[in-house]
Amino acid sequence: MKKILLTGATGFVGSELLKQLLKLKDYSTVVASRSGPSHAEAGCQFFNVGNFNAHTSWREAMTGVECVIHTAGRAHVLKKESNALELFKETNTEATLNMARQAEAMGVKRFIFISSIGVNGAYTSDKPFSDDSQPAPHTDYAVSKREAEAGLLKIAENSKMEVVIIRPPLVYAAHAPGNFQRLLKLVKSGAPLPFGLINNSRSMVALENLIDFICLCIAHPKAGNQIFLVSDGLNLSIKEITQSLAIGMGRRVLLLPIPPSALKALTQLLRKPSLYTQLCESLEIDSSKCRDLLGWIPPTSPEKSIIEAGKIFINTLPKKG
Repeated sequence: MKKILLTGATGFVGSELLKQLLKLKDYSTVVASRSGPSHAEAGCQFFNVGNFNAHTSWREAMTGVECVIHTAGRAHVLKKESNALELFKETNTEATLNMARQAEAMGVKRFIFISSIGVNGAYTSDKPFSDDSQPAPHTDYAVSKREAEAGLLKIAENSKMEVVIIRPPLVYAAHAPGNFQRLLKLVKSGAPLPFGLINNSRSMVALENLIDFICLCIAHPKAGNQIFLVSDGLNLSIKEITQSLAIGMGRRVLLLPIPPSALKALTQLLRKPSLYTQLCESLEIDSSKCRDLLGWIPPTSPEKSIIEAGKIFINTLPKKG
């Protein structure tokens, strides 16, 4: 039985991925974490690797492993931290490359790295991002991911270990963190939302679709040493997203006709310009390579998945009384 090493198994993507890996008949799963095992890791081998940095030893956890799926990483730093880039690189770049070098030395055949669409940029204007697009990371987090990618590809050039880089856009589900969780709460609140005049176009990927694609990349012979931009394959506006969530929640949402320029000015006044970019700008991805090269078909559509996310979210809220 082939062995897979998974990092980040307690995270949003990693925890769902672990559930799917445990269903694969031809593979056994090893979980590497910085803390003790939980009920989520039942049925797999567990290794506590301690602090995840450039000095972590992976020898014990990586023995006999054929494929590494690396979802762990640092997504945030405290606002008061003045050395944000250094902190991001410490985990996302240096620790990742240390792990990859040891994987290559121990005969691992494939290293799958979950990166970010932020490597390409914050928004699109004239054409969608593709794997051929010039990287333009816009945040310290994205810079650290880009440098990790470059290091991994360099390792792959001089070894038999193949590298697979996956850059997802916003990953959504009922329990998604970040902006999607905030949007769920806003729609649930019933408050009027200022998106009536926003006609943007956003690529996203349902958690179920991302997990399915990662699993495909474990053994597909054409996935090695490739960069994939993965999405649902259908772009939606923020209006369509909020309307679909409202349908799932069984609610009506009032979308106010606020001019985009006014929204942009307001977010700048509030010192949150990135909020306008993330919600109101367009970010389109050309994910045709996933289909054309690997024959991948997303198992679920965004229309269905977004409605389902709203439905699950409203049904899992604590009952009052």
